[in-house]
Amino acid sequence: MMSGVITFYSSQQVMKAEKILKKYNYEELLIPGPREISPNCGVAICFNYSKAEEIKELFKKEKILYENICYYPEAKKISKWF
Repeated sequence: MMSGVITFYSSQQVMKAEKILKKYNYEELLIPGPREISPNCGVAICFNYSKAEEIKELFKKEKILYENICYYPEAKKISKWF
């Protein structure tokens, strides 16, 4: 279930993270950054929250700077993709 959101401080890091997630075959989707979670970057990544720990390790390895990885069940309302 896609109920996780990764927020970032910059759109540059979002693009880098999206590329890495695709490279490692994680399901992901760029979404508008939910303002109730982060006022920083206007873009976030929606993903399968059960993979949160794996993604944290991957981002550490790949030197991806992110703001937060959080459970966000409201993500289903953001996109028709779900």
